[in-house]
Amino acid sequence: MESERYDETTEKQRIKRRPQQQQQQKKPYRGIRMRKWGKWVAEIREPNKRSRIWLGSYATPVAAARAYDTAVFYLRGPSARLNFPELIWREGLDSLREVSATSIRRRAAEVGAQVDAIQAAAKSRPCHAPDLNEYPQLEDLGEIHHESVF
Repeated sequence: MESERYDETTEKQRIKRRPQQQQQQKKPYRGIRMRKWGKWVAEIREPNKRSRIWLGSYATPVAAARAYDTAVFYLRGPSARLNFPELIWREGLDSLREVSATSIRRRAAEVGAQVDAIQAAAKSRPCHAPDLNEYPQLEDLGEIHHESVF
């Protein structure tokens, strides 16, 4: 009897976990979701309130996740669960004078927009890896004066 009950319980747990696993594949980061048309959006619930703070719409999931990280860090402090904990300190997060929904939204949107711009620039710029088997040409040196080379 107990073994049958145990098997039923574990089967129910497996069924419950399947949708969560599928959701994690669609949502690569915490606090973001993808719109039908492909944009990524970020929002966060205000502590002790039912309302949400809209953090913006972004082209990449990384930008939306970074916006979320900024907002959750301001709301919950260093103990917050972040998507990119190693990057939050690089931003030079200064303490906000007032921790209001508007100021958090503004700062998160700035961070998200910066990340979107960096990623868009990286996609548009072709990566040119030099051939290490060839000697460099003088034309490739660009800014270096020819006299300083010889």
